[in-house]
Amino acid sequence: MANRFDPFRDLDRLAERMFSQAVDFGQAMRAMPMDLYREGDHWMLVCDLPGIDPASIDIDVDGRVLTIRAERGEGPQDVEWLVNERVTGTFTRQVTLGDGVDLEHITAAFADGVLRLTLPVAEAAKPRKIAVSAGGGEPMSITKGEVA
Repeated sequence: MANRFDPFRDLDRLAERMFSQAVDFGQAMRAMPMDLYREGDHWMLVCDLPGIDPASIDIDVDGRVLTIRAERGEGPQDVEWLVNERVTGTFTRQVTLGDGVDLEHITAAFADGVLRLTLPVAEAAKPRKIAVSAGGGEPMSITKGEVA
């Protein structure tokens, strides 16, 4: 049988390889989905980490960068896999924290495959009232919605 020259065959292989690597990278990024929201006087950072051993979770703050690392081990080795889609290995997420976070009082809890970090708002970043003096007299306090 004669082989026909196909100038696009190598290009197709390259595109397929790049697409599969991009899909793998995207799966790795989705391996630690995260929500971040403010609730009163603290921020809540919530990560889904199903199948993670709590002992493998490592959280640290360096400067203003919060790093979360977790590891999901591989499945059984002595089996014939039919489907093996769950991402394994070490997962890392980094979040740069603003000046409004109290770095000394961050807490973390892990339950039911969900990691919850409580990031308190720093005292300097909390809303406060400012006293206003009128005509050189004693300072008076004005609350929101009031007219002096």
